[in-house]
Amino acid sequence: KEGAAAQMIAERLNSLRALMQRKGVGAYYVPTADFHLSEYVNPYFKSRQYLTGFTGSAGTLIVTMTEAALWVDGRYFIQAEEQIKGTPVKLMKMGEEGVPTTMEYLASLPEGTVIGMDGRTYPPQRQCAWKRRLPQRT
Repeated sequence: KEGAAAQMIAERLNSLRALMQRKGVGAYYVPTADFHLSEYVNPYFKSRQYLTGFTGSAGTLIVTMTEAALWVDGRYFIQAEEQIKGTPVKLMKMGEEGVPTTMEYLASLPEGTVIGMDGRTYPPQRQCAWKRRLPQRT
């Protein structure tokens, strides 16, 4: 069963990448949020969980054409490691030495990379900060 779940996660990520490629998106940002920026979200908004298998209430996923990386804080290090085991998702332990923040990760992408997201699940003021910190990306 564990292998089947990991294969399903890989297929979902590949489907997302195919859509990203068709739309010209180089990276896709998936927070744990809804239109009201709630931490505990309705199943409709559990995109990060759907794409990774990680069921914790907080975490951020960034998918590129070559990598899927999941950022979680210390509350979820063990849970995330167990739940994404065997999948192509890379665990990013927030606050650990050598682990970039999501912003640092996005800033490290090639200039001109288009970053996609559902803007309804991300505060407008943070979107403005992205534009300032990631000027060569859209």
